[in-house]
Amino acid sequence: MSIRVSHAHGEHIAVAAANGTEILRYVYRPDPDAFESRKPYAHPLRTLAGRTVTGYRPNDHRWHKGLQMTASHLSGQNFWGGNCYVHGQGYLRLPERVGSMRHDGFPLIAAEDDRLTVAEDLTWVANDGREWAREERGLTVHSVDETAGTWALDWSIRLTNLREEPLAFGSPTTAGREMAGYTGLQWRGPRDYTGGTVFAPDTDADADKLMGSQSPWLAFTAEHDDVDAHSTVVFAHAPENRDAIHESHWFVRSEPFPTVAFSWAFFEEFELPPGEAFGYRYRVVIADGAWDREQVAAHLEGLPW
Repeated sequence: MSIRVSHAHGEHIAVAAANGTEILRYVYRPDPDAFESRKPYAHPLRTLAGRTVTGYRPNDHRWHKGLQMTASHLSGQNFWGGNCYVHGQGYLRLPERVGSMRHDGFPLIAAEDDRLTVAEDLTWVANDGREWAREERGLTVHSVDETAGTWALDWSIRLTNLREEPLAFGSPTTAGREMAGYTGLQWRGPRDYTGGTVFAPDTDADADKLMGSQSPWLAFTAEHDDVDAHSTVVFAHAPENRDAIHESHWFVRSEPFPTVAFSWAFFEEFELPPGEAFGYRYRVVIADGAWDREQVAAHLEGLPW
């Protein structure tokens, strides 16, 4: 199935399916509110039938924006946005700790009949203006299948430390808050995903029990408001993530709000030495319908990396 790509320069890149549905909008225009951690994000993400599967600036966390790369605790700075967790004091409004991710350019935007490949250069900038890290980001839209009602987005990161001292990656859990290890690539679902069904391979555990767990993939399915329809979002690790700089765990909630993060520092901090880099690669599959465990596994098996 072919796609159509449009680029509003300085604003966003959008991808539409052949049926006219805009399935992805990647926004790289700087946000107006620095407290929300200015950085690019993907929103809306939609199924081929037009069902929105991302939330944007929800009233409980204004800094949750679709699908975005984050780092909640990084050497005392917050590249997630919003309040900062301080052990013994809870969440505090500390705007002087909120950093940003600056879009520096697109070395590559290549659109084929059914595939979009984007390479983006970014700089992670601390609140005081110092450049802390250089990121090479990759986005690929592919496997758009009208018959199956599904498409896939691959998201990669390679991050290099620009400082003369190590970068320390952590999370609220590494700072003392139990089972709140959110950081890394994060998805915020729309309001109608609240209370949806979360599942993973080889277990019957629900969202609560999957919090902090590990598995090759995680799926989230829900019934939409307004229309008689379900959709499913699948989050999958690339095989090489097993050998990455630090092991990942799932941060996942179905209630009180829907969210998933590929947390790279859930339980323990890790350091990136000066001049060195790390990388991760992820896949997000977006499908119409309420998929089950067998459908997810079969579909992922048919999408080679």
